[in-house]
Amino acid sequence: MLNKRGILIVVSGFSGAGKGTVMKRLMEKYSDDYALSISMTTRNPRNGEVDGQHYFFVSREQFEENIGKGGFIEYAQYCGNYYGTPRDYVEKQLMAGKNVILEIEIQGALLVKEKFPDTLLLFVTPPSAVELKKRLVGRGTESMEQIEARLKRAVEEAPIMDSYDYIVLNDVVEDCVDKIHEVVGTAKCSADRNREFIEMMKNELKELNEC
Repeated sequence: MLNKRGILIVVSGFSGAGKGTVMKRLMEKYSDDYALSISMTTRNPRNGEVDGQHYFFVSREQFEENIGKGGFIEYAQYCGNYYGTPRDYVEKQLMAGKNVILEIEIQGALLVKEKFPDTLLLFVTPPSAVELKKRLVGRGTESMEQIEARLKRAVEEAPIMDSYDYIVLNDVVEDCVDKIHEVVGTAKCSADRNREFIEMMKNELKELNEC
């Protein structure tokens, strides 16, 4: 039987690419297959965000204390705030067969890939830079100065797209969700993730041939 263990998936993208919307719909549509990791952050909640549901909102002191305890799979600073992935939750979900999604920034994504080479890296992007700016403005949560800072950050991040396994276009949310699910299904069937099954087949075939 093929490996039932879940796979670790990192979803990144430019700020404003619509990652949150895509992840929410993915969890609604394919809830039996995925677990969405909840990140810890030192930034302030936006309107409608709930502690323990969208993020674990903590002070800088609390975050740094958790760093000292080795409590993160990864952590990084982005626009002056810490973001990190709690380790215990992720490991339990993978063992239960869930594909665990980490929605994290590029810096953190590369750290995860370094520590866990079989991590699947997905980069979600809008169809154009013009659309990206339109979405940032449309959120209505930040000043133009903050938006310009995010666009400058996107310029810095764009070259790192080459480091990802797949680029997924977020033009129509439903199409993006289905494409991500398709890519994950393909990744779970890879030879690298099913070495135990391959060895079993080799041994069984050898035994049959010797009968």
